[in-house]
Amino acid sequence: MAESDRLSGDLPLRDAEEAADAVPDDAALLVSGFGSVGYPKAVPEALADSGRDLALTVVSGGSVGGEIDAALVEADAVGRRFPFQARPEIRAAVNDGRVAFADRHVAGVGDDVQYGGLVATDATSVAIVEAVAAGEDWLVPSTSLGQTPAFVEAADRLVVEVNAAQPRALERFHDVYRPGTPPDREPIPVDSPGERVGSPRVEFDPGKLAAVVELDRRDDPYEFREPTADDRAIAANLCEFLEAEVERSELFAESVRLQFGVGSLGNALMGALGDADVGDRDLVYFGEVIQDGLLDLLDEGLLRSASATSLALSASGQDRLFADAERYAEDVVLRPTDVSNSPALIDRFGVVAVNSALEVDAYGHANSTNVGGTRMVNGVGGSGDFARNAALSVFALPSTASDGDVSRVVPMVPHVDHTEHDVDVVVTEQGVADLRGTSPRERARLLVEECAHPDFRERLRAYLDRARRGGDDADGGEGARGGHLPHDLDAAFSWDE
Repeated sequence: MAESDRLSGDLPLRDAEEAADAVPDDAALLVSGFGSVGYPKAVPEALADSGRDLALTVVSGGSVGGEIDAALVEADAVGRRFPFQARPEIRAAVNDGRVAFADRHVAGVGDDVQYGGLVATDATSVAIVEAVAAGEDWLVPSTSLGQTPAFVEAADRLVVEVNAAQPRALERFHDVYRPGTPPDREPIPVDSPGERVGSPRVEFDPGKLAAVVELDRRDDPYEFREPTADDRAIAANLCEFLEAEVERSELFAESVRLQFGVGSLGNALMGALGDADVGDRDLVYFGEVIQDGLLDLLDEGLLRSASATSLALSASGQDRLFADAERYAEDVVLRPTDVSNSPALIDRFGVVAVNSALEVDAYGHANSTNVGGTRMVNGVGGSGDFARNAALSVFALPSTASDGDVSRVVPMVPHVDHTEHDVDVVVTEQGVADLRGTSPRERARLLVEECAHPDFRERLRAYLDRARRGGDDADGGEGARGGHLPHDLDAAFSWDE
């Protein structure tokens, strides 16, 4: 019998090595974690150190720590990985073909696991999740919620890591609501971004609880870099655009609902949002992650509420939130990813989605995942969930890479994550291209003149001229053979040589 502030009831307390023994060699490992926080640590590390011949399928809600995406990979224990990763070790294994990786919009991962599509039906599924407290049939998640409720429900076995390094007060952030099973799934009853409709606990069948492991170890989140000059210029351009947009559209008569992608640029844009003049309208956040920049807005009283699935904070940001968790919990709510990224809620709240990309092409297609069209970086994550369903979809990125040697505005992206139909506005440090209601030829002019770096504009113009003619050897006037979406396919990927 375990009775404490964190443990309640007759629990199967085990050490990490004993808990790892409950994981078959070819198990589907369903792990908590999103935004590199809230992931299990001790049991994955024990699996990596076990010396067993493992071929695990690892499924997470989002990015996780090195105990999973470095140690397990280096132990050659991972055969398949879904749907997102953000560590160099797993990235190298994915690009070398040592780990089979399937990129996936994260909103649907819970359904994929529960109803088939990702995990082989003959594999034993083991959910390993981090919690700040647990009982015989319940647990309280830690710094992220992600797909934990769906994973716990779907798993054959459950291992819970109760982490004393995460404050018990994190319970106050969680709002666990489980969507029903199609075709009888009811609308999610969240009528405003800050509303709570569920429970702070994840409940489960006590018969599947195989082990509870106690540990005391902090997350190893990534640190946000200091905003660059380009970041600040992008933020200024975005704020200027938003100021004009909220005055123009009745969609923002009372409030502005925003989402920002995870990462250093997204964090910088969040932090700069306080400089935007939106009159007396409320600022509301409805997205995936709470990053350090949002804490600044909360501290300054500029944000009415913030809804996400993860406290994806830096180590210093975690210290800041943990020191005053109950106050932050008054304005911050964490939801499962199938709620935080729900297409219906994104549409219902009229969210302005701001995400980044590796590159965009002249016609508005965006590549967020594959450098050169072939080498995976992290994954599409939740950007597609928001871009496709937002009232306004914005992509923000610097105009160049590699110290200015490479243009990030190109004639044709070699890999498309977000089509022209899901990209409304592009913002770089050079300016803003509002692509709504434009034809492909108009989009190309806007993107080149407003968003491309001056060092590349003339070459981009020359490419577009050739494309409109139908190639260098084409006869006839401008536009005679170029078609609706003009391209010179022989030169599309060699235009800058």
